[in-house]
Amino acid sequence: MSQPTGTGYDEFSLFEENANEAGLPYTGPPVVRREFVEVAEGRSLSALVWGTEPAELVLLHGGGQNAHTWDTVALALGRSLVAIDLPGHGHSDWPGDARALDRAAMAEDVGVVIERLAPKARLVVGMSLGGATSIALAATRPDLVARLMLVDITPGVTREKSSDIAAFLAGPETFATFDEILERTMLFNPTRSESSLRRGVLHNSVQREDGTWTWRHQLGRPAGATGLHVESVDFGSQWDDLEGIAAPVLLVRGALSPVVDDADEAEFQRRRPTDQVITVAEAGHSIQGDQPLELARIISTFLETG
Repeated sequence: MSQPTGTGYDEFSLFEENANEAGLPYTGPPVVRREFVEVAEGRSLSALVWGTEPAELVLLHGGGQNAHTWDTVALALGRSLVAIDLPGHGHSDWPGDARALDRAAMAEDVGVVIERLAPKARLVVGMSLGGATSIALAATRPDLVARLMLVDITPGVTREKSSDIAAFLAGPETFATFDEILERTMLFNPTRSESSLRRGVLHNSVQREDGTWTWRHQLGRPAGATGLHVESVDFGSQWDDLEGIAAPVLLVRGALSPVVDDADEAEFQRRRPTDQVITVAEAGHSIQGDQPLELARIISTFLETG
């Protein structure tokens, strides 16, 4: 597969657009590089490393996304950080069906990357599938998770709550043109600007040799392909893991999102009575896309209180 053509795409050329759309000052390109870390023989995970100082935090995206989903948040934070592509997402290798969407397996892979690129991180932020992965990471590698922020995810997620996400991921595997893949993304994200979604699709798709387009990630592919359907994952077994985490945990939910509801918040607070829940107004499931500046403010505040 080739890089997108005819779209002016360069993964490091769009930061000024992110900044302008969010109303952030822009004095020049940020220092960002892409790294690859081998997590098993012949298989690597990729990450975007922001800044030159030791990373203060680690960002884990949701299912069907990639590390660039955090670009505006990272620009607003202005901190050294690492945004990891989960297995089978972005530029990370697909681990095969035996490990696909297994939180413990993903956490094991992510832990290798954190040990290499962010061993002194003071916070792990996990959104959706990345949040489920970070719960498993905190349960098995507490030395890597000093503090944990969950972005619109709890173990209370169900197939019904995530039905919109599943419907989007279960769409066509290929698209005849870039405009078609963008139009589908806009259909499922009516509150987001076209320019924002265009950047997201550029980062999350590739053009094949025959000119058609497909997603970088492997989720939601037809039966018999290498991908799996994210709605088939049972997260409920993670409540005990979440309760047992020794590190402080902050739950951030989107006011417009169906993925985390009041019952989930109540269960979170029952299990972790000393931890806080913050609801972000005018934000759906992807808070980093809907309200990136507010999410950056919450992250900074949580870091500074540690």
